[in-house]
Amino acid sequence: MPRAPSPQTSSSAGTKSTLLRGLRLLTSHHRTAGADRALATVLAVIAGAANAGGFIMLGSYTSHMTGYLSALADNIVLQNLALVGKSLLAISMFVAGAAASAIVINWAREHLRRQQYSLPVTLQGGLLLALAALHSIDLPAGMTRPLGLGLLCFIMGFQNATITKISYARIRTTHATGMITDVGIELGRTIYGHAFGSKLRADRAKLAILIQLLLSFLLGGIAGALGYSVMGVLFSVPLAAVLLVLAWI
Repeated sequence: MPRAPSPQTSSSAGTKSTLLRGLRLLTSHHRTAGADRALATVLAVIAGAANAGGFIMLGSYTSHMTGYLSALADNIVLQNLALVGKSLLAISMFVAGAAASAIVINWAREHLRRQQYSLPVTLQGGLLLALAALHSIDLPAGMTRPLGLGLLCFIMGFQNATITKISYARIRTTHATGMITDVGIELGRTIYGHAFGSKLRADRAKLAILIQLLLSFLLGGIAGALGYSVMGVLFSVPLAAVLLVLAWI
């Protein structure tokens, strides 16, 4: 007679099954607030790492469109056409990435509903692999940095739009300025409520999500700064692997 599985074996199998179910939910077409939060946390870590990588490799933070827009205005006045071109490239590629994400998700909702969220995550992983391959291609001098900047900005726009679409505009992962502003607003609500005897209080659930995403972006930035400093552009490969594994599961 076949032997019954031991309690330890059953427990291990149950843990693996639970873990796989949890990972599948991250990019499932059946969304929950918890799944949105977990996926946003993973994407915030990736975004922080890629953003730090942009600074290490290119000397530019590729998620900071406010800075590029300000630089565009300044350099138009200063007639610095090279920096005007750089700002226009960064902004236009960020917008193009966001537009591409919306196209992919909306197309998948109509044709591949079960893959409507795993598909954009897969594509983002592929874009990070393309970034890793970029520096191994023999390109004419002066093309590598603009192409790297454009690709990273495209990835950032793509990712930010993806989590915005997935969470129905509740969450963004690269817009740290907005998240920090929202933290201040929630803290102000609490201070006002205590100071003036009002029932107004912070939305604790929202505040917890904001702090979690900001810390995830920060930790991702630290990991990215270390990883890209040691491995160079090849650090994009493990970042891509995380996304591709999530999408494959």
